[in-house]
Amino acid sequence: MTLRDNDAQPDRLHSSQTQAMRFGPHQAPVDERDLRLDACRGLALWFTFLDHIPDNPLSWITLKYYGFSDASEVFVFVSGFTCMVAYGGALAKQGWPTIIARCVRRAMEIYAAFLLLLVVYFAAIWLVGGGTRYLDETNTGWFFREPGPTLLHALLLQYAAVNTDILPTFVFLHIAFPALLWLMLCNANVALALSIFLYVMVQFFDWNVAAWPSGGLYFNPLAWQLLFVFGAWYAYRGRGDLTALVHLRSALIAALIYLGLSLFIALSWQIKPLEAMVPAALGNALYPIDKSSLSPLRVLHFIAIAFVVAYFTTSTSPRRMNVFFLAVMRCGENALPIYCASVLFAFAASAFLSRLSDGVTAQVAVSLAGIGVIIALAALLTWMNQHEGLSPKPF
Repeated sequence: MTLRDNDAQPDRLHSSQTQAMRFGPHQAPVDERDLRLDACRGLALWFTFLDHIPDNPLSWITLKYYGFSDASEVFVFVSGFTCMVAYGGALAKQGWPTIIARCVRRAMEIYAAFLLLLVVYFAAIWLVGGGTRYLDETNTGWFFREPGPTLLHALLLQYAAVNTDILPTFVFLHIAFPALLWLMLCNANVALALSIFLYVMVQFFDWNVAAWPSGGLYFNPLAWQLLFVFGAWYAYRGRGDLTALVHLRSALIAALIYLGLSLFIALSWQIKPLEAMVPAALGNALYPIDKSSLSPLRVLHFIAIAFVVAYFTTSTSPRRMNVFFLAVMRCGENALPIYCASVLFAFAASAFLSRLSDGVTAQVAVSLAGIGVIIALAALLTWMNQHEGLSPKPF
């Protein structure tokens, strides 16, 4: 995993854009930006920052240890949803050439942010590690040994340092979005079916985009496109089609059972007494759950979480926001710069803790300080964008 667009206020989507999208018979247009999406993305950014700090005790408040999926799934799904609302909602008014140009421009912005993040990342590692420390854990040793080939393959989106590797996948997804939008408008269910078919082929044949120096991209775009497309489909058609399912108590019970089982199994990998309660054959068959190609267990876990959230929440954004909601929402509005900043802050926190203290108190203090800096940066970016008349973009 909403940055800024050029034609609306930051907390509201133009009703003319939203009404421009042709909704199916079971759908209703959304005349207001759903601020819960920005809040979900902002919370996912906080969780990602905390998870990027090794051995961080505050990771226990994220999704990391409580099931088969984590914040990455939330990020990709919400991105697909907001892309469909932003670009699909503006299509009738702006036309295909403008929508294609906006998608390509957004992909280039993410591409530029990725390259700039790499350069700053390399500089930070050189500054605190002298080009000899933190190389393996950040996957930056290739740059310090072979800077020329490394930069070339980074330009080709075939190389990424640790924690920057989701950005090339977002570049590919945004470039492909005009084709997805066309197919979605022709037949949304066919678009989703083709996405599922590609995902299944990846699971059987290990398809991936080649990476350097070997293997494939860590966030395999051929697999992760499933959640992106699902988010777009849900924004365009799924909310109407799934209304009856969301309110089925039997479906809720099934989702809760799956979440409970995944919670128990995931905790057994972290808490020794629970390990003996899980059959060894089952544990060995499930662990590790592949993240690179988006294991089906991860997909089901995310869908179960999303189902429970949809069941117990309303479809409207809150009119009165508390400080916590406003803080996470501001981070979600500025997802790309906040994500890039969080990667650098997480590395700085890790280096600081490894040099001075890795005690629980120090880890908690550094983590909370990092979250505070992220919130302050997001608030500053929102203030600047409001004064320039810009509004959140899809990430």
